[in-house]
Amino acid sequence: MTLFAALRLPREILFGKGQRHALSTVAAKHGRRALLCTDERFAGTAVFSEIVAGLKASSVEVFVHDRVQPDVPVDTVGVCVEEARSFRPDMVIGIGGGSCLDLAKCAALLISHGGKLQDYYGEFKVPGPILPVIAAPTTAGTGSEVTPVAVISDSDRILKVGISSPHLIPTAAICDPELTMTCPPSLTAIAGADALTHAIEAFTAVRRGVASDLPQKHVFIGKTALTDHFALLAIKLLGRSLEKACRDGTDEDARADVMMGALAAGCAFGTAGTAAAHAVQYPIGALTHTPHGLGVATMLPYVMNYNCSAATIEIAKVGAALGLERSSRSDGEMARATIEEISRMFAAIGITPTLAGLGLPADKIDWTAELALGIDRLIKNNPRPFDLPAMKRLVKAAYDGDLAGSAI
Repeated sequence: MTLFAALRLPREILFGKGQRHALSTVAAKHGRRALLCTDERFAGTAVFSEIVAGLKASSVEVFVHDRVQPDVPVDTVGVCVEEARSFRPDMVIGIGGGSCLDLAKCAALLISHGGKLQDYYGEFKVPGPILPVIAAPTTAGTGSEVTPVAVISDSDRILKVGISSPHLIPTAAICDPELTMTCPPSLTAIAGADALTHAIEAFTAVRRGVASDLPQKHVFIGKTALTDHFALLAIKLLGRSLEKACRDGTDEDARADVMMGALAAGCAFGTAGTAAAHAVQYPIGALTHTPHGLGVATMLPYVMNYNCSAATIEIAKVGAALGLERSSRSDGEMARATIEEISRMFAAIGITPTLAGLGLPADKIDWTAELALGIDRLIKNNPRPFDLPAMKRLVKAAYDGDLAGSAI
């Protein structure tokens, strides 16, 4: 018997138009004092005022921290925690983009276990359960509402750092597509491309076997039967609606598809993990200060082409989920058509096609490859192994826009 699966998810996932109105009822199940983390922009909206009023009407007192910054600088987490400590929250609610959700996770961690955030960098460093986290995303991309990871920026380190632990998975995820209706086209595109990259890298990740201790030793364990299910759902939904949502932000059906796609992608990669596109993005993002979703999407076609010889069948199945006609195509032909379709889709929504276009200096190609290769938790998930010369060739091909060259 080779069928194997593992999955770690929130206790409760609510999805659909208007589900934000359930937040107060969900919160009341977990206590009477909520630390609410969001950014200044969303805190100034009428929707936010309605959410706060709903919590108070449900007898949940609220302490609002509305200064979440992009990429969550590590020092800002401590500021939030110190401000809220005397309030003694029973739960933490994150409302906003991925940074708001990640800060909520980190705040709940420090309130629960103390110490410094640096004490928890890496995998399985969180010693036990944290305060309940309720995550309500207002963008459709990171999947942080269902994942065991929080990503932050630490000025003492070149790259962003992650805290990965099943204890960081939110207790509840409340996903209301209406909250994404005001996202501008560029943010919709970058977030959606991030979600599609999550799904494809999770579906094409290495399959590591059926050992009983695998999920106990690793947060991200490679592809399994259940992560595949969520990944293919995400690919289908994003394939049919991401371009529509970018063209017309008022298209409610497209917005719902994209948000469900981001959620499903999070359900997939939160256990399976991601791979080389994410590994290369870490140093690229550090150098160019470009959005994470843009960087991973720029890399994805090149990484897929590099992986094609080792994951031909999986990439062909990605194409089928995107809606490509199989007809008489072989797996190899279908896989190549799939990579072309991803490149076409990303070009249509404005994703930068090369690392040069992201602003990577030519003299940093080798440096980028060296740092990317060192991110073992991602590289070990890639279906085709890397050595340093192979990684340098991949980064150079992505810099030049040489898709064919990335397969060598």
